[in-house]
Amino acid sequence: MPTVIEVVSDIDAVPGMVFGLVVDVDVHAASLHGSQETATTSTGRRQLAFGDEVTFRARHFGVRWCMTSRITGYEPPFCFVDEQVRGPFRALRHEHYFESLGGSRTRMTDRMTISAPLGPVGAFVAQVLLAPYLRRLLKRRAAHITRLAESHEAVPRGEAKPDQDQMH
Repeated sequence: MPTVIEVVSDIDAVPGMVFGLVVDVDVHAASLHGSQETATTSTGRRQLAFGDEVTFRARHFGVRWCMTSRITGYEPPFCFVDEQVRGPFRALRHEHYFESLGGSRTRMTDRMTISAPLGPVGAFVAQVLLAPYLRRLLKRRAAHITRLAESHEAVPRGEAKPDQDQMH
């Protein structure tokens, strides 16, 4: 049985800036530095695009993990989807949505759906242990993205810095 984790963040920045930060693998790795996260793309680019694969390596629960995901949906600056192609889960789908709230405000929604291996035992572990842990990771990542986006200092590669009249 799949487990769904959702984290919603309202950010004082335009959707294009937030989207650009989220698809930047260096920003992703920096947001989870406590787990020694690294990210390597199949293309060598640091900005993800449709069809790219990215391999994450990190330490969680004291164990070194490796997971490769593919970008299976990509509609800048509104959404993108990555799905595990190799890794510890039976399945993992991570949907990223960016909704304009008007002005320079964006609602970022992370929706992660996981299925653990090992049948009912895995489903229990996913509900009791993995879901709360992954929710904390997603919240930590969202807080990092929010800090960068709202500082108006960090400009994702390929993004123009917002005009002063777009800023609050």
